[in-house]
Amino acid sequence: MMNLKLIVLTVVVITLFSCGGSTPTEEKTTEVKVEENAAPADPMSDKGIGPIKSIDITADVNTAMATEGEAIFTAKCTACHKIGKRYIGPDLAGVTTRRTPEWIMNMILNPVEMVEKNEIAKKLLAEYNAPMANQNLTEEEARKVLEFFRTKN
Repeated sequence: MMNLKLIVLTVVVITLFSCGGSTPTEEKTTEVKVEENAAPADPMSDKGIGPIKSIDITADVNTAMATEGEAIFTAKCTACHKIGKRYIGPDLAGVTTRRTPEWIMNMILNPVEMVEKNEIAKKLLAEYNAPMANQNLTEEEARKVLEFFRTKN
């Protein structure tokens, strides 16, 4: 009988100490700011963030520029991008039907700020988990790469 009282008393004491008197430890969390009511970005009206505000595109592809753009793409971009195949970065076949010319050039020229502030670029970063590297192309080189992309629709 004495052992039973001792067991009950031990259980009661343990329960009291485990339930009260101490303060819970604070958990540190990282807050991700999500704009719940933000309208989804329309990819064909989004010009991105960067130096390119407007660009004139002719109906016909400039083949000389496209050839130079292909060489630049091969030298600078194929470590992460393929045409017709998802790789480290998105498949770029048909990219000019999914994004505005300004957005494409701004992503090439200004990738760091684009993935920080542009909703479409943020979603791409989340999907591919690899930020676009800044290849330090000039506007002229980026325009040639864009012209090359126009041949891949």
